[in-house]
Amino acid sequence: MGQLDGRTALVTGATSGIGLAAARRLAAEGAHVFITGRRQQALDEAVASIGDRATGVRADIANPADLDRLFAAVGERGGLDVLFANAGGGEFAALPDITWDHYADTFNTNVGGTLFTVQKALPLLRRGSSIILSGSNIDTKGSASFSVYAASKTAIRSLGRSWAAELVSRGIRVNTIAPGPIETPGLSGLAADPDSARQLLDGLAAGVPMNRLGRPEEIADTVLFLASDASSYMTGAEIYVDGGASQI
Repeated sequence: MGQLDGRTALVTGATSGIGLAAARRLAAEGAHVFITGRRQQALDEAVASIGDRATGVRADIANPADLDRLFAAVGERGGLDVLFANAGGGEFAALPDITWDHYADTFNTNVGGTLFTVQKALPLLRRGSSIILSGSNIDTKGSASFSVYAASKTAIRSLGRSWAAELVSRGIRVNTIAPGPIETPGLSGLAADPDSARQLLDGLAAGVPMNRLGRPEEIADTVLFLASDASSYMTGAEIYVDGGASQI
């Protein structure tokens, strides 16, 4: 028997990296997992890699109409037990180069998209369900040329605390995962070319006490912990999964 047998989960931004690894892990433990992505081909490939416990819905979390369509599809199956609000992203921009579009795109997706994903999920969330927010260990220290992204993830941490207080009476837990640098296509994609990507990844790994990047599967294991009854006495918490980078 799996830890999540009979439960329904939603993972946003699940066509690659952390989201895909988490969706696979939840499905392997018995959950039926809805996943989202913005590109249909990548979404279809992700569903195929997970198997018959997955349903894909193409959606951009920064688009309210897409969110309505997503939750209509989830609602056809019934209630929701696990929500991993994972979709998001960011780009490098030094302070002199930050534009209104850069700021708005980052906050509309990371903060607004997460906020309205959780809001629209509320009618479907059963008592005892778990909301897991995708934060970052960048909320603990400064990062040159990544200030807007860092600010958006700090906002996610704050929202998680407030929502945990607001939803505790409904028996809904809200916790945040704060990954460090994880070897994903999204992280490599911050660089302009493969050589720059390798330099970026090597530099990030050198700044981790464990002297390596994390794997998406290591974050997925933490998602499973927060999704399952193993974390039943946890809410409002932030778990750093970063090789000690924010602690040592």
